[in-house]
Amino acid sequence: MSRRSARIFPMVVGVVLLLVFIVPSLFGLYANVYTDWLWFESLGYLSVYRTRLFTQVGIFIIASLVAAAFLGLNWFLLPRGLLRHLQMVIRPRRSPAVQLGATALTIILAVVGAVIALAMGASASSSWLDYLVFRHATPFGLTDPIFGLDAGFYVFQLPFYRALLGWLTTLTVVTGIGALLVYALGQGLRERGPAAHLSLLGVFLLAMIALEYQVRRLTLLSSAQGAVFGIGYTDVHARLPLYTALTVVTLLGAAFLLVNLFVRRWRLFALVFALWVGIQLVGSVYPAIVQRFVVAPNELSIERPYIEHNIAFTRYGFDLDDIQEADFPAVGQLTPQVLAENATTIDNVRLLDWQPLAATYSQLQVIRLYYTFPDVDVDRYEINGSLREVMLSVRELDVDLLPAQAQTWVNQHLVYTHGYGACVSPVNEVTSEGLPTLLVRDIPPQTNVPILQITRPEVYFGEATDNYVIVNTTEAEFDRPSGNENVYTHYEGPDGVLLSNAWRRLAFAVRLESSPIFFSGAIRPDSRILIHRSLGDRVWTLAPILWYDDDPYPVIADGRLVWLYDAYTWSDRFPYSEPFWGLNYVRNSVKVAIDAYTGETTFYVVDPDDPIIRTYQAIFPALFTTEPMEPSLRDHWRYPEQLFTVQAEAYAAYHMQDAQVFYNREDLWAAPTEVRGTGEVAMTPYYVVMRLPGSDEVEFLLMRPYVPNSRRNMIAWLYADSDGADYGQMGVFKFSKEATIYGPTQIEARFNQDPLISSQITLWGQRGSQVIWGNLMVIPIDDALLYVEPLYLQAESGQLPELRRVLVAYGDQVVMAEDLQTALLQVVGAAPLPPPEEPPSTDVAALARSAQAHYEAAQGCLQQSDWTCYGREMEALSADLEALVEATGE
Repeated sequence: MSRRSARIFPMVVGVVLLLVFIVPSLFGLYANVYTDWLWFESLGYLSVYRTRLFTQVGIFIIASLVAAAFLGLNWFLLPRGLLRHLQMVIRPRRSPAVQLGATALTIILAVVGAVIALAMGASASSSWLDYLVFRHATPFGLTDPIFGLDAGFYVFQLPFYRALLGWLTTLTVVTGIGALLVYALGQGLRERGPAAHLSLLGVFLLAMIALEYQVRRLTLLSSAQGAVFGIGYTDVHARLPLYTALTVVTLLGAAFLLVNLFVRRWRLFALVFALWVGIQLVGSVYPAIVQRFVVAPNELSIERPYIEHNIAFTRYGFDLDDIQEADFPAVGQLTPQVLAENATTIDNVRLLDWQPLAATYSQLQVIRLYYTFPDVDVDRYEINGSLREVMLSVRELDVDLLPAQAQTWVNQHLVYTHGYGACVSPVNEVTSEGLPTLLVRDIPPQTNVPILQITRPEVYFGEATDNYVIVNTTEAEFDRPSGNENVYTHYEGPDGVLLSNAWRRLAFAVRLESSPIFFSGAIRPDSRILIHRSLGDRVWTLAPILWYDDDPYPVIADGRLVWLYDAYTWSDRFPYSEPFWGLNYVRNSVKVAIDAYTGETTFYVVDPDDPIIRTYQAIFPALFTTEPMEPSLRDHWRYPEQLFTVQAEAYAAYHMQDAQVFYNREDLWAAPTEVRGTGEVAMTPYYVVMRLPGSDEVEFLLMRPYVPNSRRNMIAWLYADSDGADYGQMGVFKFSKEATIYGPTQIEARFNQDPLISSQITLWGQRGSQVIWGNLMVIPIDDALLYVEPLYLQAESGQLPELRRVLVAYGDQVVMAEDLQTALLQVVGAAPLPPPEEPPSTDVAALARSAQAHYEAAQGCLQQSDWTCYGREMEALSADLEALVEATGE
């Protein structure tokens, strides 16, 4: 190879690599940034994106330059000319192959340095949020009792210090490894220069390690090694001194390395290293010795102050301090008069479960195969002067459900662009066939309730609406079916990015990997592309700093369909606080409203006292609004079920505020279970319309019972208010520990053990039908408890569940009736119990199955020591056996 070819070859390789790999990647990155810029600008949130983008880019550039400078200094300048050394080696041999090798080695070294610098820059830029919250940190006003620092230091500042320290340590290690290789290839390691240089890098590395030990001291506030989460006696009296000793020894080692720059005394450094190893060995056993021989024999008395810290900070972290506690005597008597006085509560007992209801809507109200009901939500509306709890589901469009031949690009992205309308049903009204009554139905939406009128039924943004669409094209948009015809429309909303030129179309085509966006002749200069249409994707793209609820829900407000989305500020770094669900601080500080037609997305701050949301407001002032939400939406706030579940799990242990009681777990609670399908699952919280004990006002509440840990009977019930000025107020009503209050599982066992109920379920099963048990609800009424559970029947050949019976339990009574009113009258003794619904069967197989069912029910009664129930089941079993003998003649 000629000398000229040796010079040109690396350049050609570089150009090819640039064209093949780097340019497409850079253009793809540019397309993503450019289209995001246009999208944020179209929503009025460009400043939010600029803050995020400029911070990331700025950190990337600064970190890359710092890394490049540090690497260049240590790889090229301080080694006193590696390249010069290579040239001296190569100069006597002027062969092209040797020259090419030297050039290649130089390129490799430079490329490796550039790649490392860029990687370090990308790593640093990923901590952009840590940097921003560090700059805008808001104090909590809560001081930790060990180090005397505000809780905000651990939430906002310590993460940035740790990220910075880790970045510098990584850079130092990589640089040291590279410098070692440079010297090995060049001057060798025995000269004074390399030793001094590497010693200097060692000084810097040891300084970083010493700082890391100091950071570890602070992170002991999140230790999980003691009696409770957070720093404990062993941490304070064993681990903290060890970290201090390690810090001192490490700094001493750095000092000796610094001295080694001028006077070689490697033995001193070896002595320090031996001391460091000794402390590490002591540290592996000393805390265990303290724990076993000092703490364990006197754990409660020694750990008491740390247990108290854990209780206080956990209750603060999960906002449990304001939960109002009261006793619930459970001695009230339900009478027809009491039921009449609580008519609003009775009229809103939820008999419709969302899963059977979703199946029913899909059968009766889909209208066309390309529509779907992704979810069914619970809400309440003022209807005819009364508060009514309803089930509501939005009819969205799923282009994947179009016939295969119709799934063209034009249909999926230009024609079929939106869903249409919603269905609304009262929670406890069904037709004579056991199907839900529809307050809002059909296409276009039909209703006789003025507040439920939907004048803008098009759904361009929803839970399952995840594809992009282009509106205002030459193609008419499908609006809705009308008999055998279709009605077409054009989008009149403000959302979307204008595709006004070829450059924008090319950028979106690259970003969405869809070439028709660039080539389609149906797209006009005033066409707009709508992206991020699914609710989760939309809010996460706008504000990835928040944790979002799993269940956004729709509201009919002034004729519009508007989604409400609960968002949480959270942290897993709050000191002392016990983690639940991977976090130890949470607040429902933001509620997001998303218009289903216009896509307008507004982040309302609803807890301005939260330090985390105040910090985010300082970072992104244009993202959040403190203006009050419009009343038509504000009236439909729900206390979030997800937050309630987390708080309920924490409160199950942290209602105990006495350190000794908490340590002994004397009053630990748990979530009850209920039967779903063939097994037991944790009971989920449920919304009810009711009056709290001692209150005259009917409210929309979220509640769930508690049972003692590892037991079945109820011990308390927790609630959260969703209405008016009391929104967010939580409370717990406790039962007397001396009384036995049936828990949900025990009530379901009593339902199954009742002869009439079990025989009826057995007969339904014999007829090829599937029995679906609904959610069991425990409903406090005055000072009494009512248990209600719906039963659905679904034919094996169909998917249309029908509400057929309602099970009610009160006191010692359990009944099954065709409707709730009849069951209530029977359970309070105001109506006679019904006779068996069908005469005994003469079918031999049916009699055998019935006998088996009664035998199994009797065994269940026996396990519960319920001898009355056992006697009833044995009598029923005897009757079946007698009938079986008569039928067979044996």
